[in-house]
Amino acid sequence: MRTELWAARITAGLAPEQVRPFLDELAADGGPEARLTLVALAAVNAGRPSPFPGASDAPDVAADPLAGDGDAVRDGDAVAGTGVYTDAARGLDETLAGWVRRMGRVTCEGAWYGKADPYGEQVLAVLSYRYDNGKEPHILVVGIDQPHGGLAVDALVEEVKFLDDLGLAAAEPGTVAGRILDAFELGDRIMGVEVADTLASVRPLAITRAQGVPGLVRGASDDTLARFRDLPDVPGAREAFEKLAEFVGDRPLWWSPRRVSAFLTSWLPREAILSEAAIAAMPEVVRAWSRFSGGHPAVLRQVDEDAPRLPALMADDSLAGLGKRIARNRL
Repeated sequence: MRTELWAARITAGLAPEQVRPFLDELAADGGPEARLTLVALAAVNAGRPSPFPGASDAPDVAADPLAGDGDAVRDGDAVAGTGVYTDAARGLDETLAGWVRRMGRVTCEGAWYGKADPYGEQVLAVLSYRYDNGKEPHILVVGIDQPHGGLAVDALVEEVKFLDDLGLAAAEPGTVAGRILDAFELGDRIMGVEVADTLASVRPLAITRAQGVPGLVRGASDDTLARFRDLPDVPGAREAFEKLAEFVGDRPLWWSPRRVSAFLTSWLPREAILSEAAIAAMPEVVRAWSRFSGGHPAVLRQVDEDAPRLPALMADDSLAGLGKRIARNRL
């Protein structure tokens, strides 16, 4: 495990144009340490895209930015994707100690998912692994930011006992692995987002580990909304909850005082067309959802502060967005 983490840190420090010269230098050296480095780099980069997307001999391997190094895309007789790390290490594991061949050969034994903080502004996706000789159990923990859309902002590898203090719910490994890959992919598409210093050095290993989980599910929906059973028995409650569900979308674990206020004082007046019954029911629906989401006092206080203003805000046509205005004109 330590060797794989070491190789992941090396990968993080290499710019794309530095990879091939570095691998060539190691191959030319040919010593035991150089060969070990090549094998370790291949193990932790098996799930990464080619580092040479613009090179004529190694064009971008696929539309999926997390496509594996060894993946090939055929266009007629042309094959894209060189598997540069794999090619550089091919056959070298046989020249080294037996334990070297176990690098990357792990089995996923479980998964967990849940809030990293009381308001769910960050969630944790956790996968547990063990090497094929039954030794070195470890967990991969990826922090996924919710306010910025669900991108990966931190990652680490820890001993399994680290789970004891997290309070996460067990989940399907394929679903959690898919969420990890989705989070890394989203991070690749968004520039300038602040992430932890540790993320880059674990990222190659995290992607490779996640891609190796059987039954991988990409774009999985969160079932938190479906598990909500405490809808108030008042007229308009179902209509109100449908708008709340539309607002929380695919990030239902994130429910903070700021998000409550944004929903009641900004989003609803701008976006929602509701019956009088639904407007009247909304405060109780939001309180019920807030209790289901942890019942944090600051959240409930925010509901009490903002809810009395809702009828007036909903009646203020100047707050309606363009989509709401168009929809009203069609009624």
